Amino acid sequence: MAHKCFISFKTADFPYKKHILENMHIDLVDKSLHEAIDSNDEDYIMRKIREDYLRDSTVTIYLIGAKSAESFGWEEQKFIKRELQASLYHGEGNTQNGILGVVLPSMYDLVYKGSYVCYNCGNTHNYVNVEDTTVKEFSHNYYIPDGEKCSWVEDDRFCVLVKWVDFVNSPETYIDEAFDKREHRIAEKTKVYP
Repeated sequence: MAHKCFISFKTADFPYKKHILENMHIDLVDKSLHEAIDSNDEDYIMRKIREDYLRDSTVTIYLIGAKSAESFGWEEQKFIKRELQASLYHGEGNTQNGILGVVLPSMYDLVYKGSYVCYNCGNTHNYVNVEDTTVKEFSHNYYIPDGEKCSWVEDDRFCVLVKWVDFVNSPETYIDEAFDKREHRIAEKTKVYP
């Protein structure tokens, strides 16, 4: 089943969006937030973004490139942050989108850091670095805080993460996975403004 997707990305990563538009058979809402919504009312801002940009979408694809991290600052990331906030927002007349983070090739080594032996439990875990490579709206909802946890399994995460190469080979698999998270129990633990 096809799900309508919205793509959140930095201009530097436009070639990847263009590849999706031209070469992949994904049902897309092809709009982007380019200017701030003039209001201090967060509910109004989220509602306007949902109505004007994300309408009818059910999955937000977040392209994770070299310039899409929180470390570039709020002003630099305000549009990605707002698009993800609006995607997570439960408001009147809308439900939240599933969030699919697609790690672009230049970021593989920065995001996927290998495995390590945990000093808390003694088990081996994979280290996936989304704290320094994404915005908080993604990282918080990928590693949803849960007490003293030292590892997360797929059912503990709302956001879905995939490498570009795997996404290109099977986009519907990952889009479906993100869509299905909307009805999963973990959806109740998401946070819009982390």
